[in-house]
Amino acid sequence: MKIGLIGTGRIGAFHATTLQQVPGVTDLVVADADPARAASLARTLGVRAAAGIGELYADRLDGVVITAATSAHAALIHQALDAGVPVFCEKPVALDVAGTIGVVERAQAGPVPVQIGFQRRFDAGYRAAREALRSGELGWLHTLRACTSDQSPPPAGYIPTSGGLFRDCSIHDFDVLRWLTGREVVSVYAQGSNRGASFFADGDDVDTCAALLRLDDDTLATVTATRYNGAGHDVRLEVCGSRGARIVGLDDRAPLPSAEPKLSWRRAAAPYATFMERFQEAYVTELGVFTEVAAGRAANPCPPAEALEALYVAEACERSRRSGAPVALAEVRATGGPAGPSGRADGGTAGGAR
Repeated sequence: MKIGLIGTGRIGAFHATTLQQVPGVTDLVVADADPARAASLARTLGVRAAAGIGELYADRLDGVVITAATSAHAALIHQALDAGVPVFCEKPVALDVAGTIGVVERAQAGPVPVQIGFQRRFDAGYRAAREALRSGELGWLHTLRACTSDQSPPPAGYIPTSGGLFRDCSIHDFDVLRWLTGREVVSVYAQGSNRGASFFADGDDVDTCAALLRLDDDTLATVTATRYNGAGHDVRLEVCGSRGARIVGLDDRAPLPSAEPKLSWRRAAAPYATFMERFQEAYVTELGVFTEVAAGRAANPCPPAEALEALYVAEACERSRRSGAPVALAEVRATGGPAGPSGRADGGTAGGAR
């Protein structure tokens, strides 16, 4: 298969390397708004670079992977659909709810698949926990505890265009909770705090957050996130039922130094430092599935409508954080939710792929 990749920054370079590990991908062509950056990555990986994004489609692609800046996602998806090329796009779909809905409607109206990148759906641990729950092995579900904790914060310049901690980071937890349980979130209550660098508050964001979610079957879920987890990159989910439980992310590299004097296990390797380390195998699987979707051999596992549902939860959490009150998802669906990280209804946000 011949796959194009648009966006050759950090996540783009990572995905380009990942695509070289995917069976069936025999030709990779990269492009960027900065042609020199695309050419540099192409030389490093021994692949081809297109002269520009528009020129990429002259190569008769079998699929395209979009890892460009968030502000360009929606337009690039529409461009690929205009060319009739199957799309994989990192989350988020668009800058705001309205832009996301536009992509959802366009994708649903035509035959060309659009797969959105929520890699946790392809992680072996999350999949095993989902199977245990769906099989009835865990009994009825009562509590979910999810965390996403970065070891160190992003650059200051990233925050004003990140969309905020709930939309940029916790949205992965919101998506995987829906996917794993098959249930919908009906209400949220969220809080945020800043004890780290001042640029988070300056960017109208928080560096740490916590949210309580109520699902439509009355299951409770907690979701926490932080930019300052000194022990390492920690992504886990506790799935607790009336008969049993599963903990996702509890492996030898989990950054969980114990205070207990006696342990039955020891960490065999250095803790995870980044999300790319933590989910490397999931990314390979995810992009492998995309090639099958593009070839028409598999159903789309994550269409834009799924990303929209996770975005609604993130918007509700952001509204709750600002108001200090619980927020029902029905309210957000009715109004579209606040679009900007500073509470502006102007759609002026952009999140990074992670």
